[in-house]
Amino acid sequence: MKEIVFLLEEPSARAMIEGIVPRIEAEPPPVRYIVFEGKQDLERQLIRKLRAYRNPDAVFIVMRDQDFADCRDVKENLKRKCADAGRPGAVVRVACRALESWYLADLAAVEAAFGTRGLAQRQNDRKFRTPDGLGNPDRELKRLVPEYQKIGGSKLIAPHLDLDNERSRSFYHLVKTIKDSLSTNNEYYLPVEIEL
Repeated sequence: MKEIVFLLEEPSARAMIEGIVPRIEAEPPPVRYIVFEGKQDLERQLIRKLRAYRNPDAVFIVMRDQDFADCRDVKENLKRKCADAGRPGAVVRVACRALESWYLADLAAVEAAFGTRGLAQRQNDRKFRTPDGLGNPDRELKRLVPEYQKIGGSKLIAPHLDLDNERSRSFYHLVKTIKDSLSTNNEYYLPVEIEL
C-alpha cells in the first residue's frame, strides 16, 4: 500500500507539513513522520531508518535545513545515504537556510497567523522578495514577530501559506514534490530528482 514517509530534521518541519498536506490532497494516502533531534541525528540515523522501513510502496521525502552549509553538498550527502540504504528514489529537499525562509516568503501568511498588521505590505522589501538568500531567517522572523516559536509558529502559519508561492524556490520544490507524491493518479510514484 502506498504511503508517504517524511524524514525530518525537527518537529517544526512536521508541524508545517501537517498543516499543508490536507490542503494539497483532501484524502491523502497514509502519511508517516519520522522526526529526528536535529540535523546530526538525521544524518546519523537516516540509513538505518530507511533500511528498516518495510513497505516497498513507501515514497520517502527527506527534509533538512541548509543552515550555513553548501546546499548542494547537503543534498548530495543525503542522496548518497538514501542510495546506501537501498532507497535511491527517495527525494531530498533542503530548506534554503531554514524553514523560516519559507515563512518570510509569505508574509501575508505570517500576518494572518499572528495578527501582526502591515507585514504583508513588507513583502516587496528587497530582503523578503527572495528570502532563501537571507543569512539568518530565524532572527529576521523573530524581529518581525517577537512571539514566534518554532513549533507553535509553524502550526499557526502553515494553514495560511500560499502553496503556489514561488518567492522561495526551495518551498516551491517541496510543495511540488508533495503534490506529485500525493497524486492519486500515480499510485507508485518514483520521483525524478532535478531541482534543489
